[in-house]
Amino acid sequence: MNIYVLMKRTFDTEEKITIANGKINEDGAEFIINPYDEYAIEEAIQVRDAQGGEVTVVSVGNEETEKQLRTALAMGADKAVLINIEDDVEDGDQFTTAKILAEYLKDKDADLILGGNVAIDGGSGQVGPRVAEQLGMPYVTTITKLEINGTTATITRDVEGDSEVIETSLPVLVTAQQGLNEPRYPSLPGIMKAKKKPLDELELDDLDLDEDDVEAKTKTIEIYLPPQKEAGKVLQGELADQVKELVNLLHTEAKVV
Repeated sequence: MNIYVLMKRTFDTEEKITIANGKINEDGAEFIINPYDEYAIEEAIQVRDAQGGEVTVVSVGNEETEKQLRTALAMGADKAVLINIEDDVEDGDQFTTAKILAEYLKDKDADLILGGNVAIDGGSGQVGPRVAEQLGMPYVTTITKLEINGTTATITRDVEGDSEVIETSLPVLVTAQQGLNEPRYPSLPGIMKAKKKPLDELELDDLDLDEDDVEAKTKTIEIYLPPQKEAGKVLQGELADQVKELVNLLHTEAKVV
């Protein structure tokens, strides 16, 4: 099988994030593979091991993204491709990323394309479906189970606390939800092998694209941290008095009753 994974480099949300001049401050920040993309990478490796074929991980970013691609190779992917837009695109959005990925994938004869359900930094969940639409390919989002039998895929997806089972033919694009699998950690042998695996770097020119073709359709007006939570209030006294005070506070301060 010809399997591709769409991967994004994101901030590590376990680290403290600061804002400077209306933008997230990258100085000293830690970056990781978007966690939902880790599920996609793991699933791609499992499908390849069961069905045969090759896994290629693709990312749109800058030269720093190579580190996360090497991690994907260490997990077990066969190849990686970095589409470096650092010198060509100043402010991209989901349209930009999807346009570039679709242009790269259009002649690759992919049997299966996987991506994360959302990126933890933007959270739009748009890139996967946009890529599928541009490729004219069916897609299923928020999947929690994937079974492939020949050219047929049986997919279980999460739908607001319930599950839906869908059957579709290959090729198909799916986006991974938490619970699909348990992503593996790169082993020491895997890390050593990753150094010798192919990692190609492309630019917009290599895809016959220019800046106007991938110009963002949206503009970020402001980025800000959520307000600090105020300290909670502990009610004292008899239970009946506490209930009366709580109702009063919900009415006068919280204004929810």
